[in-house]
Amino acid sequence: MSKPATNSIDQIRHTLAHLLAHAVQDQFAHAKFAIGPSIANGFYYDLDPGRPLTEADLKPLEKRIKHLIKQRLTMEKISGGDPAVKNFIDRQPFKQEMVAELEAKNEQVTYYRVGQFIDLCRGGHVATTGDINPDAFKLSHIAGAYWRGDSTKPMLQRIYGLAFSTKAELDAEIARQAEAEKRDHKILGPQLGLFMFHHTAPGMPYWLPRGVQLYNELIRFWREEHESRGYQEISSPLINKKELWETSGHWEHYQENMFIANMGEHDVYGVKAMNCPNAMIVFGASGRSYRDLPLRLSDTDTLHRYEASGTLNGLLRLRSFRQDDSHNFITEDQIENEYGRIMDIAKRFYGIFNLPYRYRLGTRPEKFVGDVATWDKAEKSLCSILNKNVGAGKYEVLEGDGAFYGPKIDILMKDALGREWQMGTIQLDFQQPRQFKLEYTAPDGSKKTPVVVHRVIYGSLERFIGLLIEHFAGAFPLWLSPVQIEILTVAKKHNPTGQKLWKLLTAAGRRVHLDDSDETVGYKIRRAEKQKAPYMIVVGDKEKSLKKLVIRVRGKKEVKTVTTTAWITSLQKKVVTRSLTL
Repeated sequence: MSKPATNSIDQIRHTLAHLLAHAVQDQFAHAKFAIGPSIANGFYYDLDPGRPLTEADLKPLEKRIKHLIKQRLTMEKISGGDPAVKNFIDRQPFKQEMVAELEAKNEQVTYYRVGQFIDLCRGGHVATTGDINPDAFKLSHIAGAYWRGDSTKPMLQRIYGLAFSTKAELDAEIARQAEAEKRDHKILGPQLGLFMFHHTAPGMPYWLPRGVQLYNELIRFWREEHESRGYQEISSPLINKKELWETSGHWEHYQENMFIANMGEHDVYGVKAMNCPNAMIVFGASGRSYRDLPLRLSDTDTLHRYEASGTLNGLLRLRSFRQDDSHNFITEDQIENEYGRIMDIAKRFYGIFNLPYRYRLGTRPEKFVGDVATWDKAEKSLCSILNKNVGAGKYEVLEGDGAFYGPKIDILMKDALGREWQMGTIQLDFQQPRQFKLEYTAPDGSKKTPVVVHRVIYGSLERFIGLLIEHFAGAFPLWLSPVQIEILTVAKKHNPTGQKLWKLLTAAGRRVHLDDSDETVGYKIRRAEKQKAPYMIVVGDKEKSLKKLVIRVRGKKEVKTVTTTAWITSLQKKVVTRSLTL
């Protein structure tokens, strides 16, 4: 006897989206349905039930879905001519729009029925709802979503569900999400006094004093590492005339993502979304020789990109941000060596935080500038570099994902929760130097066009900080912590000792906060713990001489007594080496 076919998790999730819509239809007879796909950890459905949904609506819907599962309903493909289909479509404006688009493209329109619910669908379901484990899914939350992701179109309600093959997998995902919520940078950031947002500048963070400390420390590390590798930092205008962006190709290929400042018919500017055109201007401002190459021009200027409001996500997706950017001007025979040097930087930067990462090659997109032969040569170079530095077959290839001016190698980082993010990128560009008519003098006296490597390692500083907040759950290593030591005085009479210790530690280069308020010491300790400083010192009668200190180390219950001078020396060593351990 043959075994029954195994249903894929995608088929299970897709079918559950239908069952969710069925449950909504049962409860809200006049509901309007949009789309309901499967996603990475479950499914969702966008719809208009006729009234605002709340979290209290999820349990009844979940119970109804489990009832439908147990009925062992089949997924039945039905004809568009079926009267039941016409009755359904006539009441569904979003489905009508989708059908009209499919018919305009001469694409096949198919429908499926499960129980009493009919949906426009291409297929890909379980044979019967009985194949779904009713204990392995859960409706998780409700969010808003514009129809077609367009803010000019109706706002719908999106019901999310988690779904797996087994209850154990579901429980593991629920636990992971609970941990993610505890680490959420959008909550921790304001709590720790790092950043905030205001409705007058959507997608543009305000950096608060402690956040600026952290930000500057990351840039300080970046400057140290790059200056030692021959990089030269520049800064360039944030607003540039339209002609610059036309020359670079951004006006044609990226204008919809830019902020445009229209000062009149012949005076149109673009707010800087990329640093590369300005780097081209700097290179072209002086005569260059092959002896000047590689010329590595780095910067951390602020960029602005017009992201749709629905895509903004804390520090992870913004309209205003800074990159640890560089444009490295090289000769063709320097490509392999330059990429190797950049990969060494990536190893250093990700290793300092113990962040695992991998590489992905992006090839020629559908819309590109330049000729195919040059693109093929560039892609061949990057394949050779990856094969040598990573190993053949040990990196991903994503066809069509290159920049419009050249192929790229992206750096994908995993955070503490196992989520993967594209952070750094190393892009090979033969095109923009030609468009800007850049030249250098070769050894034989001839004029040649340089190649440019566009590269970032952190990527967006804001996104990197957001991920670091979640990676460390706000408990940063000593060198990066905005406040490294919290000093708490037991009583008012101990304030002079606390102030003396503050001066001593500050003079030693440490970032210190003194709490000499009139609150109880227990309250001060609880407040300080929430700020997640690596060390806490309570100053009382015994600390008056400051020869020895009782130290509370973050995350440890026991306290330890240290000699002050020796402890200060040990802190300096941890900071200089950028140690992760306290």
